Amino acid sequence: MKILFVCCMLLSVCLFSQENQDYNTNTAQLYFKNGDFEKALISYKKLVEESPTNTNYILALVKTYQQLEQFQEAELFLTQTLNRIKHPSLFIELGYNYQLQDNLTKANENYEIALASIDTNISYVYTVSKQFESHSLLDFAIRAYEKAMALNSEADFTMQLSRIYGEQGNIEKMFSSYIDFIEHNPIYKDNIKRIFSDFLSEDPEYKNNSILRKTILKKIQQNPDLIWNELLSWLFSQQNEFNKAFAQEKAIYNRLPESLNRMEDLAALATNEKDFETATNIYNYIIETTQETDTKLRAHYNLLTFKTQLATEKEYKTIQSDYLNLFETYGTLSQTLELQVAYGHFLAFNLHDIKTAEAFLKQTLKLKLKETETAKVKLELADILVLQEKFNEALIYYTQIQRSLKNSTISQEARFRVARTSYYKGDFKWAESQLNILKQSTSQLIANDALALKLLISDNKYEDSTQTALKLYAKADLLAYQNKPTEAITVLDTLLANHGAEPIAEQALYKQAKLFSTQHAYIKAEQNYLLLINNYTDGLLADDAYFNLAELYNKQLNEPEKAKPLYEHIIFNFADSIYFVEARSQFRTLRGDAINQ
Repeated sequence: MKILFVCCMLLSVCLFSQENQDYNTNTAQLYFKNGDFEKALISYKKLVEESPTNTNYILALVKTYQQLEQFQEAELFLTQTLNRIKHPSLFIELGYNYQLQDNLTKANENYEIALASIDTNISYVYTVSKQFESHSLLDFAIRAYEKAMALNSEADFTMQLSRIYGEQGNIEKMFSSYIDFIEHNPIYKDNIKRIFSDFLSEDPEYKNNSILRKTILKKIQQNPDLIWNELLSWLFSQQNEFNKAFAQEKAIYNRLPESLNRMEDLAALATNEKDFETATNIYNYIIETTQETDTKLRAHYNLLTFKTQLATEKEYKTIQSDYLNLFETYGTLSQTLELQVAYGHFLAFNLHDIKTAEAFLKQTLKLKLKETETAKVKLELADILVLQEKFNEALIYYTQIQRSLKNSTISQEARFRVARTSYYKGDFKWAESQLNILKQSTSQLIANDALALKLLISDNKYEDSTQTALKLYAKADLLAYQNKPTEAITVLDTLLANHGAEPIAEQALYKQAKLFSTQHAYIKAEQNYLLLINNYTDGLLADDAYFNLAELYNKQLNEPEKAKPLYEHIIFNFADSIYFVEARSQFRTLRGDAINQ
């Protein structure tokens, strides 16, 4: 019992001692962080007294002396400490202390002693190089790594050296070093791409882009490995030169015809960046090349999706023929389900042939489908019922989906559409109750859409007892959904004329601006965005207005000089905006910077 008691007492003392030391350490760090160096000095002195071999405390005390410009005291302390502890990092600190006093001769003497320690113990390279880097002594850090590699042929510090070359601004050497590393360590390829992106621009003529391109091409000549074609394809994609990336991907596939997944990813990227010509070429190549029906059908589906978005009404018949030819070739089976649903949507929303659309989709429901597949068809049928303003019938389909596939993403999507349909009907209370649930959706996209609609309703439902303005806005929203942008714009004109002083006017101006853009009425869209910027500086849609106007100037009106200050405004005033990253990227591209620097 006595032994147990003594052990417990010793354990308690140890725990108390550790807690006390942690407290003192945190106190010292806080003093230093707040610039109270005199108090930090006292605290660190006590900590060093308690733990005289703790290099963290020793280095912190030296740093505190230096902040107080007590260089002689720091020198004396380091000299005394080195009599006890011959640690190379302390020689670097002593050297740096001399450097702060412009005594470069003595500084270099101590730096050389630290470097020489690697000869006796190669593991010192980690401490030595880190300490040199902490004081931006990058040339010495490079020498430390190179010395270690010379002493041990298995030691590889290429990654560390490459990073330092970048910090020094030696971009060509950095790229070359990283690429040499990739050659022997291809598994790190994606990590190094992320590093490269910090030094590149979307502008192909940007200096760093040219250096990297030449470095890769040189490697291709020396060693025609597919990894260089892949890296070149990635670089071209960064520059939005998707046609050139496509050429590299074809070269890769011709030598290694295993999968067209990379080609599909490139086509999707080109589509997102609105390079529809290259996307079309890629999808056509996939269709002509692949032997896999599913891959071929995916390509057809993606191709028809953006063709429909770009088509005029005169071109709709051609698109309809494309769908029908596909069904004739592959049949209306479960394998072509995505195409069937897309065709039903096209018939209803583009050709406005609702009767044919409904009959076609109801025929699709007769196939042997999985529950999720049935839900997709019912979702589209319900959407077509909303298109006709048959809201109650639509709600039946949506509810069936919710009940049959509880907690699934498609079930949550159905719930959102229930809420949106109720909103179109003017049943704002029920819509809001559904949206409150969806704010916690596992799908971020659904959660975001739910929150946006919920805020629209809650912010505007109390403005007047009849909710006239909100009902007008919902009507315009429905017309936009029904692919009737002109009618939607007219309803929004009425809202703005009669309720221009109410908060919903901000939403109406923004909605109308987006509709003007779809109609290619860019000057009208510009006017709306300017009204938002001038009249709703602190509004919820301020960052949306700045960004969309910048995009309008940059990509539609060809006035990049007008776009630049708008992007810059987002950078400095909307750091939390969803547009921040893209605004920064576009601003730096217009200014000629690297993308992420």
